[in-house]
Amino acid sequence: MKVGIVRFPGSNCDADVYRAVTEGLGERATYLWHKSTDLEGVDVVVLPGGFSYGDYLRAGAIARFSPIMREVIDFARAGGLTLGICNGFQVLCEAHLLPGALVRNRNLRFRCHDVGLRVENAATPFTSAYSEGDLLHIPIAHGEGQFVAEAPTLDELEAEKLVVFRYVDRRGDATDAANPNGSARNIAGITNAAGNILGLMPHPERHSLSVLGNTDGLGVFQSLLAAVSRGSGRRKDDAPPETRKFAAGAVAGAGVSS
Repeated sequence: MKVGIVRFPGSNCDADVYRAVTEGLGERATYLWHKSTDLEGVDVVVLPGGFSYGDYLRAGAIARFSPIMREVIDFARAGGLTLGICNGFQVLCEAHLLPGALVRNRNLRFRCHDVGLRVENAATPFTSAYSEGDLLHIPIAHGEGQFVAEAPTLDELEAEKLVVFRYVDRRGDATDAANPNGSARNIAGITNAAGNILGLMPHPERHSLSVLGNTDGLGVFQSLLAAVSRGSGRRKDDAPPETRKFAAGAVAGAGVSS
């Protein structure tokens, strides 16, 4: 497996993802600069955590128009496995690759600590190493992590089992006290309908090595490796015309070049 990790100005979790892949799995990883237009034949694209472009305007709003995002949108819409962590989740929502949005935490404070997560769907390329109902402890570090969406969208996410991770307490209950940011229905991570794109606010890469004292997050990367080994989510040779048109228009319309 070869994982491409996008580096935006302000990314700060790119090296953590790199080590989770190379040391946690013993697989290959490469950095993809935000001005590049070449994904270098990767099997998986990761948009890491951080504060891309200083989180000006809205978190992820400028990064979504970086040159590399034309390729990422193409890749994701053609079935490529795409993972957005924290700021990466925000970018995926801003790019309309995932529904909803991430807004300021309900208490308007930056939150940085471990949270409890429950695996809601283990039948995805990102969670096959887990079992449904597994309880994990994964760190968060965000100021704009409150997931919001209109009620019909939330209902659809629930009905189609697109909610993959949910904030819970130590007993596995999705209580308000266990919700660190006020996310609707304690949602911590979702996939798209096709199941090849995952966005989550907690940082699995920060709990992926034994030296860190916790490997609860390694399963995300192990699941990706298993999916790639099965041939799942590999990018098609050519994206359909409507995908290329969408990707080109999305970037050209913004005029962002740095």
